[in-house]
Amino acid sequence: MTATLDLSPCPPPIWLPGGHAQTIWGATGARFHHVTFVRERVDTPDSDFVDFDWTGPSLFADKTAGNSRVEPDVTLEHTAAHRWAERPDWHALQNLDATPALMLFHGLEGSSHSHYAQSIAQYFRARGWVVVIGHFRSCSGFPNRMARAYYSGDTEDIGFMLDTARARVPNARWHVAGVSLGGNALLKYLAENPNTTGWLHAAAAVSVPMDLVAAGNTLSTTWAGRSIYSRYFLKSMKRKVAEKARRFPASIDTIRLGHVRTLRDFDDMYTAPMHGYKNALDYWTRASSKPLLRQLQTPTLILNARNDPFVPEASLPGPGDCSEQVLLHQPAEGGHVGFVNGSFPGNVSWLPMRLSRFFERHA
Repeated sequence: MTATLDLSPCPPPIWLPGGHAQTIWGATGARFHHVTFVRERVDTPDSDFVDFDWTGPSLFADKTAGNSRVEPDVTLEHTAAHRWAERPDWHALQNLDATPALMLFHGLEGSSHSHYAQSIAQYFRARGWVVVIGHFRSCSGFPNRMARAYYSGDTEDIGFMLDTARARVPNARWHVAGVSLGGNALLKYLAENPNTTGWLHAAAAVSVPMDLVAAGNTLSTTWAGRSIYSRYFLKSMKRKVAEKARRFPASIDTIRLGHVRTLRDFDDMYTAPMHGYKNALDYWTRASSKPLLRQLQTPTLILNARNDPFVPEASLPGPGDCSEQVLLHQPAEGGHVGFVNGSFPGNVSWLPMRLSRFFERHA
C-alpha cells in the first residue's frame, strides 16, 4: 500500500499569479482574523524553557478563569499573548472532556504572530477547539537561556511540547500540525516514534521542505532565495545569534557571523555545529524527514503547493515514498504557506478549512 495523491487545486485569485506573489502577499497583505493568547512558560529538561500560547473554550485572554477583567501584561506587549496563564486556567481546560484540540508548530522564525498561526488558531477556536501554539526556543519573543536555539530536526523538543500540551488537557481529542520547518521536525518525530504517538488522532504538515538539501540549495543559490527570502530570515536570525554571542562568547564565531550571506552560510557557522552536525550539508541530509515517510502510522495530511518557491517540485515525495496513512495534497498553486483566495486583498482561510476537512475524517 502507498499514499494517496490529491492534485485538486487551491483556487488562486486571478490578480495574484505565481508562487512568489502568493507567498509574499499571503504573509504581508492578505486578511485574517487576529487572535490573542494566554501564555504558559515551561522549563525543559536541560534547564532552558519553551513558551506555549493557548486559546480555546473557557480560556479567555482578556479575563481570568474567574471572569475578572485583565489588563494586557506589559512583558508580553511585543507578542500575540495578552496575559500569563494561571493555575485556575488549567482546571477550566481539564474539564473539557473529549473536546477536539490542535497543537501547531510554526516555521522558520515564525511564532503565534505569524499569519498562518493566527488564521488557523482563529478558525479552530471559533469551532470549539482548544488550540496551542508551541514556540521553538528563541521564537516566542524572548531569548532562550542557552547558546543553542532550534533546528529542523529538533524532534526532542517536538516530543516534549506534545507531551506537555497533552498533560494540560489530557481528555481532549488531540491533533497536531506543523508548518514549514516545524512540519519537517514534526514528520520526523512521528516517523521515529510510531509506538508512542497513537494518542494523536491525525497530523498535518504544510509547505514542508522534507528534502532539506533541495530546499536549502534553492534558498541559498537562486536569486530570489538569496536576495528576498534568505535576507528576510537572516535579519532576525543573525540578530538573535549576535545576542547569544554576547552571552556565550566562547561558543559563537562572531567573525564568521559577520560574513553570513545565505542560509547555507548560517547553518554552516551556527545551526549545524551548535546542534551536533558537521556542517550545513550534514545537517540538511540527516534532519530531512523525506526518507522516513514510509514509517508514518498516524493519519497525516502533507500539503505542498507545486509552485512553492522554497521547495522544488522535483523534491516533493510521491505516493511510493510514504506509508498508506499519508494523504499527499499537491495543488499547482499556493506558494509557500500562502494559499490566498478571494477578491482583493484576499484572505488565507483556505488553509485552515483544508486542515479541518482532513481532521474531521479522523476526529
